[in-house]
Amino acid sequence: MATVDVTIYGAGAFGLAVGYACASRGAKVRVIDPNGVASGSSGGLVGALAPHVPENWNTKKAFQFDSLIMAEAFWSEVERVSGESCGYLRSGRVQPLADDRAVDLAQARAVTAADLWQGQAEWSVLSVDQFGAWAPKSETGLVVFDTLTARIHPRRATRALAAGIIALGGEVVSEAKPEGQVVYATGWRGMVDLSEQLGKSVGGGVKGQAALLRYDAADLPQLFADSLHIVPHADGTVAIGSTSEREFESPNAVDHQIEDVIARAIGAFPVLKGAEVIERWAGVRPRAKSRAPMLGQHPAIDGAFIANGGFKIGFGMAPKVGAVMADLILDGIDHIPDGFRPEDSL
Repeated sequence: MATVDVTIYGAGAFGLAVGYACASRGAKVRVIDPNGVASGSSGGLVGALAPHVPENWNTKKAFQFDSLIMAEAFWSEVERVSGESCGYLRSGRVQPLADDRAVDLAQARAVTAADLWQGQAEWSVLSVDQFGAWAPKSETGLVVFDTLTARIHPRRATRALAAGIIALGGEVVSEAKPEGQVVYATGWRGMVDLSEQLGKSVGGGVKGQAALLRYDAADLPQLFADSLHIVPHADGTVAIGSTSEREFESPNAVDHQIEDVIARAIGAFPVLKGAEVIERWAGVRPRAKSRAPMLGQHPAIDGAFIANGGFKIGFGMAPKVGAVMADLILDGIDHIPDGFRPEDSL
């Protein structure tokens, strides 16, 4: 067997995106995860690739914008290489506006979006009537519609990334010895381990619960209302999520909180009333202390790298995270923005 150039611990969105980017550049990649592909939060239901609001621009928002713009070409190439669907669609998103103040703010953001989004996407204030039955309740009769938001099918996308790595000559295994450059993309448990290694908290996990309903709205926009993401997928389902739980006993157990999420979603979006709930899911997402991804040299393991902390934005950040980490690992070129380095969470 050929020598492995890059070993990655963790077969979630970040680990697989880094592995795919490295393999695409000719590196021999090995991904190791004892629990299999997308066994953690990357195996969830929702898959909302949603932008930050276009104001108070910073490096995190700019990085995510770049990654969302890259996404269509990135996931299309993953599908071509792997032969598997990722469930990607830049479907846009509808958000109800509750009062005149919300309308004024949304209209101001439409102006800043025209500048900050560089004409590559739009943020518009529209009548709720334009969306027919697939529309949220809106006290003002107005909604925000942005054309940057996209969806991904988390489980299919991670399987496709893994298949793409294999198609490019790499491997995804449950156990092996590390070779070459080593990257830790080990999710929330990795954040907890790192905090223990450093003797101080640099991050941890936030549990989320989500639900999947049988309702066919395959090519329609997402809805964001009452802090909930409502995401139609191509397979005739709609995902709803999620809770944010800092304290929890069981990482994967669902409870009454998801029933509240479902009820709130139906209250904001009555067309879902009566839709069959076909799955309830819970998982823990990695959150760095800085709330930004943690990318770069590993702060506790000499010579190793880290790619972690993609709290709620892992799939949205994945295309560019893979690219900048491959630059660093393979070529020693550091394009990681300020605020994303491990020391920013120390």
